[in-house]
Amino acid sequence: MTTLSIFHQDQPETAHTVTDNAAEIRELLARHGVRFEQWPTRDLPDEAAQDDILEAYQAEVSALKSECGFQTADVISLNPDHPDKDALRKKFLDEHTHSEDEVRFFVRGQGLFYLHFGDQVLAVLCQKNDLISVPDGTRHWFDMGPEPRFTCIRLFSNPEGWVANFTGADIAGQLPRYEALAGAAG
Repeated sequence: MTTLSIFHQDQPETAHTVTDNAAEIRELLARHGVRFEQWPTRDLPDEAAQDDILEAYQAEVSALKSECGFQTADVISLNPDHPDKDALRKKFLDEHTHSEDEVRFFVRGQGLFYLHFGDQVLAVLCQKNDLISVPDGTRHWFDMGPEPRFTCIRLFSNPEGWVANFTGADIAGQLPRYEALAGAAG
């Protein structure tokens, strides 16, 4: 189930707010300019190819491209048997920003976005059906867990795709990881 946990950066061990109410999650994220929606998903096999996934969601992807000026879309899919899963997890766990919005639509599985605003960290456990758009310049990181199992459509304004500007901050290591928060939500 989709869950939002809000932490104060000076007390990172315990969330002061936790909700699984989609409307409340949408409202709390919107206060920070984060777009959160839940879309219907299609029945596709776990091993569906990128082109098949993009074709299945062509209407939604086209609408977002038109509305927000995105140039490209691709699919990222990771499973527990991916040979680079540990390196990818480590890379995404470092706090970073982007010069464009980071948009993900979860076609299957789940992942945990941490969004750092001032002295607050909002941890959003995104699930199948969730669309999240993190505004450009937002400090954040992503935890896919030790045994990742997700497929996401990604949209980009920059044709180069995912380009991160790492902050060098160590806050990501201070908060509970995927294993603690996804276990509590599930």
